[in-house]
Amino acid sequence: MLLKLLSELNKNNKIFYILLIIFTFFKTSNANEPVDIWKNSEIQKKNSSEKSLVKPKEEIKINFNKINNNTINEIEITENKNQDENKDIKLVGLYDPQKNDLNLDMWSNTDGETIKTTFRRIEKIKLSKFSEDMFVNTIMTYSYAPKNKLSEKEFLDLKLNWLIKNNKNSLIEKFLNNNLEFNGKSKLIKHLVDHYISSADLSEGCKKSNFISKDIKDSYLEKFRIYCLILNKKNEEAQLNFDLLREQGKSDKFFDSKILFLLGINSKTVQKISDKNLLYFYLSSVTIENFKYEPTQKTDKNIWKYLTASNLINIEKLEDPEVIKKYEIAANEGNFDKDKIFEIYLSVPFSINQLINADTVYQTLTGYESRALIYQKILLSDNLENKLNLLFLLKELFEKDKLKNVYSEYLSNTLKNIDPNEIPEEFNKIVNRNIILEKNNDLGKIKYDDKVLHRSKVIKLFSGENINEDKINKDFIKIYKKISKNKKYFFSIKDVMLLESLFSDGIEMPKDLNIKELTKDLTIPTNINLLVEKGEIGMLMFKLVEIIGSDDVENLDPETLYFIVNVLNKANIKKVRNQILYLTLPLRV
Repeated sequence: MLLKLLSELNKNNKIFYILLIIFTFFKTSNANEPVDIWKNSEIQKKNSSEKSLVKPKEEIKINFNKINNNTINEIEITENKNQDENKDIKLVGLYDPQKNDLNLDMWSNTDGETIKTTFRRIEKIKLSKFSEDMFVNTIMTYSYAPKNKLSEKEFLDLKLNWLIKNNKNSLIEKFLNNNLEFNGKSKLIKHLVDHYISSADLSEGCKKSNFISKDIKDSYLEKFRIYCLILNKKNEEAQLNFDLLREQGKSDKFFDSKILFLLGINSKTVQKISDKNLLYFYLSSVTIENFKYEPTQKTDKNIWKYLTASNLINIEKLEDPEVIKKYEIAANEGNFDKDKIFEIYLSVPFSINQLINADTVYQTLTGYESRALIYQKILLSDNLENKLNLLFLLKELFEKDKLKNVYSEYLSNTLKNIDPNEIPEEFNKIVNRNIILEKNNDLGKIKYDDKVLHRSKVIKLFSGENINEDKINKDFIKIYKKISKNKKYFFSIKDVMLLESLFSDGIEMPKDLNIKELTKDLTIPTNINLLVEKGEIGMLMFKLVEIIGSDDVENLDPETLYFIVNVLNKANIKKVRNQILYLTLPLRV
């Protein structure tokens, strides 16, 4: 009986201790519950506007591993999709979603194939500065990858490949500084390294070797770092790294020969030129006496650029038509100095008779010879009308062989140097069409006009400066009253853009103002509205980038501007909207 009683007591004690442990666990868990800063921020945005489409994920914990100059360097997110599943996601990027009123989920609801297709279309457009800025801000914002048909790695590769393809080197450096580890890091570093080697700027290239951490297992970058150590006279450290590379089986006979020679261990090195990659080609050029190399059309573009930057291409007494053609193609593709082509043309020998009758003799010649003859004739022409005819004839000859990129800048500069008052009237249009205008970023000083609503001082609200909203509200009512007294006043589309944006920002509207009536004839493309309704904010930004395209936003027609501003209001993307309004509404002088 006593043993049974003790057994019951022990059983009850066990239950008591189990209950005590469970109680303590829940109390501690609640006390240490993580604060979700993204979620809190998004909730505040939602409370500030009923139109906010941001739907923050539940139970998201974000850790900031490293922060410099108020910039997020890497975000680590633990997402609990349900009680049984945990998934660790590392987000990489440049911009806090709130910077441009975007959000972490802006791609979540979009089909991955649609993103890839749209991305490819945008890549084919020569974007204006405004469009490109909007595109960069979108793709470089921290966000989740789409849920369907596009993995995180594929999504990141799209962005990194765009940076590389478009030589966005300053953005690449920022990206490397802001993100600790990510797939494709070595690819970005290699691009930077090759950029500086091809520019013959090895000292700057070696500075970028600081990005090469011990975690990066890329033999090309490790070899480059060893060379940089030698360049900076750190031979002992270079020797240690070199020996380690060899032990790991990552070196080869060519690299061994070059490094042992540069370290002073061997007095000779192989005299073979290697164009296997840019680093090997560079090492060949600095270790071989009387280095000579004849590039071909298959030669890597970075090797072409290095040869040009290092003055390693000799164009004197160049007579082989195939070689000259090769240089023309390289110049057309941006891999060879275009001015060198005209130097080659100038060295081509012609008789006096050929030069005198160049405008007919050129037809008996082919390829570079016909272009060289007309080019020399242009330089000898003292009659402006004849010179203009020859300039445009030479343009036709370049276009015939698909080499217009070689000539367009030369033609433009030549035409700019001609006094416009001396150009015959029949040439005015064609001359203007062929002059490449330099972009003037100075839009002029704003001149406010309170007689026109969209040019009034009310637009100060969108300037990005700290503006007193109460004062703007009072100014708006005052200006509206004056305008409404003018029975001849017509509310323009730009006025409507302003009114909708003011209303979206909580500015009080006059009771007699019916905005819906003013917008009844204005339409928004259904597919654009649908993106807003579905919360596909990333795709919405992509579509707007496509629509603006190569145009300067201030040159868009009012109808296009209206629906862009309208959807940005609906999506609560106010910062981009403000930029557009401040560029397009005011009168500038």
